[in-house]
Amino acid sequence: MPWLGRAGSAVAVIVAYFLLPLDQLGPGRPGLSWLLFASVLIVVAALLLRAVRDVLVDRPDARPGVLITLLIVLTVHVFAAGYYALAKQPGEFTGLRTRVDALYFTVVTLATVGYGDITPRGQAARTVTVLQILYTFVFLTAAATALTRRMRDMVVRRMERDRHG
Repeated sequence: MPWLGRAGSAVAVIVAYFLLPLDQLGPGRPGLSWLLFASVLIVVAALLLRAVRDVLVDRPDARPGVLITLLIVLTVHVFAAGYYALAKQPGEFTGLRTRVDALYFTVVTLATVGYGDITPRGQAARTVTVLQILYTFVFLTAAATALTRRMRDMVVRRMERDRHG
């Protein structure tokens, strides 16, 4: 049951988000903060592209469903951690004070809802928000599209097998 391990990994990402010492990042250590943020996003993007490639070349041994879901969960939490760290800098955000606020803002931005209760005010906060939107358009949309394609192909194959077999 490899999916159980990956599901456990998703839970671990969520727990880590709430337990990691994110207060050590932000204005006190800007170089480390930006390096960690960029590095994790680059690694996740590479893994997402690999999973998309596996779907497009129809690798039969690939199991992209759980992996892509895990990477999307990780992406959401990386952006939330980035927003939380940025909010420690005065003037960057209005209304973002807690990790839940940061997670909420990330999901609202991802869903393109934009309630307006949390607002990026500073240039760094606005830059990261634009980066999240672009990252979503490119990587998360490609991954979700590939996953949908894979699921559709599996259903079609199963229906053909049932019809002929």
